[in-house]
Amino acid sequence: MLTKAYGESVMSKTRVYEWYKRFQDGREDVADDERPGRPSTSTTDENVEKVKAMIMNDRRITIREVADDVGISIGSCHEIFSNVLGMKRVAAKFVPKLLNFEQKQRRMEVAQESLKEVNDDAELLKRVITGDETWVYGYDVETKAQSSQWKHPGSPKGQTVNKEYYLKVQRRLREAIRKKRPDLWKNNSWLLHHDNAPAHTSLLVREFLAKNNTVTMPQPPYSPDMAPCDFFLFPKIKRTLKGRRFTSIDDIKSASLKELKAIPKIEFEKCFDDWKKRWRKCIISNGDYFEGDNINVDE
Repeated sequence: MLTKAYGESVMSKTRVYEWYKRFQDGREDVADDERPGRPSTSTTDENVEKVKAMIMNDRRITIREVADDVGISIGSCHEIFSNVLGMKRVAAKFVPKLLNFEQKQRRMEVAQESLKEVNDDAELLKRVITGDETWVYGYDVETKAQSSQWKHPGSPKGQTVNKEYYLKVQRRLREAIRKKRPDLWKNNSWLLHHDNAPAHTSLLVREFLAKNNTVTMPQPPYSPDMAPCDFFLFPKIKRTLKGRRFTSIDDIKSASLKELKAIPKIEFEKCFDDWKKRWRKCIISNGDYFEGDNINVDE
C-alpha cells in the first residue's frame, strides 16, 4: 500500500515504525546512522562521474555493461545508479527516480495538448514520423531499398551522436520520406516526433527543422513511457533477440531487420492506440510515472 501511494522510493513499513519510535524517543536528526564495516571503495567521485557520463551518453545501457567498463561490481554500480544518481528504469531507459513539480506539469501539458490535437484531427497520428537516433531507418539511394541500422547507423564504431551527426540523420530521413511517403512530402504534412536529447534540441538542428518547415510533436523530458520507440519498438525487438549471440554487427543488423519486418501492421496500429492511452494515464497520474500501475482508462 505504501509503494502504491508514494512510489518505489518509499521505505518499508518496518523502517517507518523504526523511525516513528526514534522520533517518539526524542530524536531530531533524520540522517541515517553510520554503519559498521569497511566503506565501499567503488562509489568514489571518479567512478560516479564515469557512470554518469556513460548513462548520459546512452540511457539504454545496462548496469552490467557499465560495471564491466568502469571495473566495479554490479552491486556497487547499482548503488551509484539508485542512491547516488537517483535513477531508475522506465520503458527500458534510465531516468530520474522522482520528477519535480515542473517536470510533472510539463508531462501533463504535453499529454493534454496531444490528446486535444488527436481529437481535433483523427488522421494526425497517421502523419507522424517517430524514431530515435539509435535505430534509424535509412534509405539507400543506390539500391532503392530500406535498411534498418543498429546503434549509430552508418557511422564508425564508437561514434557519438552529436548535433552534426543528427543533422545527417535528419537529411537521410527527409530523403526517405520523399521517396516512400510522397503524399506527406508533397504537402509537407508530416510531423516529426523525437525526444529531448541534446543533439535533437541543438540550435543547429532546430534551425534546420525551421528552415524546412518541419513541424515537431512535443515530447516532455524524462518520459520514455510516452515515446513509441521506448515503450513499444525497442522492447519488442529486444525480447526476440534476447539470449542470442551474434558474431558481427552485420549479423545483428540482419537479425534485427528480420524481426522488425515480422511485426505485423496491426501491432503498430495498437502502438499508436496505446500512445493515446498513455497520455490519458499521465493526466490521471497528475504527471507522475505510471508504467506498471494499474490505472483504468476510459476509451
